[in-house]
Amino acid sequence: MLVRAAQMNDLAALLELALGVGSGMTSLPASEERLQRRLQTVAASFAGELTPEDADYLFVLEDPQGQVVGTSGMVAGAGMREPWYSYRVGLTVTASRELNVYRRQPTLFLNNDLTGATALCSLYLRESHRHSLNGRLLSKARFIHMAEFADDFASRIIAEIRGLSDRQGRSPFWDSLGRHFFRMDFARADYLTGTGSKAFIAEMMPKFPLYTCFLSQEARDAIARVHPDSEPALAMLAEEGLAYQGYIDIFDGGITLEAPPSQVRSIHDSQRLVLAIGTPGDEAQTYLVHNRERQHCRITAAAGRIAAGTLVVAAETAELLRLRAGTPVRAVALVGGDGLADPYAAAP
Repeated sequence: MLVRAAQMNDLAALLELALGVGSGMTSLPASEERLQRRLQTVAASFAGELTPEDADYLFVLEDPQGQVVGTSGMVAGAGMREPWYSYRVGLTVTASRELNVYRRQPTLFLNNDLTGATALCSLYLRESHRHSLNGRLLSKARFIHMAEFADDFASRIIAEIRGLSDRQGRSPFWDSLGRHFFRMDFARADYLTGTGSKAFIAEMMPKFPLYTCFLSQEARDAIARVHPDSEPALAMLAEEGLAYQGYIDIFDGGITLEAPPSQVRSIHDSQRLVLAIGTPGDEAQTYLVHNRERQHCRITAAAGRIAAGTLVVAAETAELLRLRAGTPVRAVALVGGDGLADPYAAAP
């Protein structure tokens, strides 16, 4: 399996994947026009032609037959051109000695605190390929690319995790809050943000703190909850060191994870090595390996062994990366073994 930069000729495959995503992933909308524009931006980003304010990176996962079966991406500087909104979960305390009353009320503050962070997005893997190490490869490929090109990305990494919604795309959090201000269902609002229409959020959402006690019990229960399909993806990101710091999505109430790059395992622990071709042997581990190219980046997960500053891999791994022995690579051990179920789901 190979992760590479998305290209314009992937448009049809990406549209097919987007149609299977369903609600909850605004960064991979089922819009041919929007996807085409994004691929143009992606090409310029991998070519190093855009500043972080405009850069958008999208990777695809290819199976051995060359079919695109998944995507993952990141926006280098979220909210620098289009508003990036979230709710910060706070607390208001009221007390009266005379009445012997003490109340702690959770509150939601609309904010742009996460503006400028590098935002993980567009993680989706076709259900038929949710096994082996495919999910980990697809998700963590972004981190090793960030490690190689650190100057292209922000000092804060965030990931919005899909919140609760049912099979019909109904979100209890949205129904109890957002619907009253926008007069549209969750799926429609979700689609509009995915196609770039975000101005309506600032125009319509209340700016003052919202007391969660006015929401339905179902909506309160959905705050900072993760969609069951996204729990494995949450586990992968937590495994890398990202954590919830009190920010949630304004539409479905899902959590936002965050961490500085220095605390992300696949970035911090990655190292530059020289590729060697041979037999990894009994001491082999599964490594995430990057060819260290920007525009033509190729990333895979394969058995390898580090020895005297080299990474020893099988010939087929070097061939997949289109590298020869003696070529510099960046590599990091992939957490978990081949016998473990791959913790993957549709999420950022």
